[in-house]
Amino acid sequence: MRATVFGSAGLLGSALTSECPSADCLAAERCFDGDLAETTNFGRSWRPAAWKDVWVNAAAKVGGVAANTAGVADFYRINSKIGINVIEQARLNNVKKLVSILSTCIYPDSEYVRYPLTENQLHMGPPHHSNYGYAYAKRMVDVASRAYRQQYGCNFITVIPNNLYGLNDNYDLSGGHVIPSLIRKFFEAHMRSTDVVVWGSGNPVREFTYAPDAAKAIWWLAENYDGEHPVNVGCTDEISIGDLAGKIGRLIGFKGQIKFDASKPDGQFRKPTSNDFMRSLGYNPTYTNLECGLARTIDDFTNKYPNVRGIK
Repeated sequence: MRATVFGSAGLLGSALTSECPSADCLAAERCFDGDLAETTNFGRSWRPAAWKDVWVNAAAKVGGVAANTAGVADFYRINSKIGINVIEQARLNNVKKLVSILSTCIYPDSEYVRYPLTENQLHMGPPHHSNYGYAYAKRMVDVASRAYRQQYGCNFITVIPNNLYGLNDNYDLSGGHVIPSLIRKFFEAHMRSTDVVVWGSGNPVREFTYAPDAAKAIWWLAENYDGEHPVNVGCTDEISIGDLAGKIGRLIGFKGQIKFDASKPDGQFRKPTSNDFMRSLGYNPTYTNLECGLARTIDDFTNKYPNVRGIK
């Protein structure tokens, strides 16, 4: 497969380039160093031969509950621009297929849907208030992909992972997701012999997928799926944030106390998904056990600390 990956410096993007089913996978950052949110003609800045047949857009401004709430307008503006710029450039450059990456956090809040979350419920109500800027921007990527398919005949598909974790994550405490934030908190508390304070009550539950597992599913869909409907690709096992924190603490060897700050927002309580549609297409995923994936991630973090993303 001749593929170009946008956002290859990030968690999913780096997993995608590592898991590419052929050697002919180009990280867009190697040739183009512009801002995808601001540059609307980046296709002209590359030699046409640099473009590959398939584009995968894993570029996005992402973050946890705190970052999404504090920067709601920034998350909307930047992700909207990235999404439509890549879509339009894929059309202008006659790309054979564009795979755009969404997220399960863009699904409607619980009162508007039935669990587990299936792809046909994506636009059935507003998203949770904690991340509506990001959610609506990413939903419009799905809308735009369908519109370009209808008007221009473009083979643009969308894929929906859930909470990803793994190597090359962002460990910034103010902008990172829950697993990298907890890994850093527990590791630094372990070194300093201090307690750990976890945001929220610890009661919400989440699904987590090891990033290479999601990357494998995405590459399979890139080769085998040409439909207009988005596809959930994540592991559907759930764990509470409290149990997750305890598991990470044990793997790091943390001996202090874990305190939950219930004055901080929990975010959406649950968002369990179904990956039955993906399985019906013929892909039967094998997901990495959470404990094994966490152990690999923690080992990589501790070996590289402090030279990891998100730590200045």
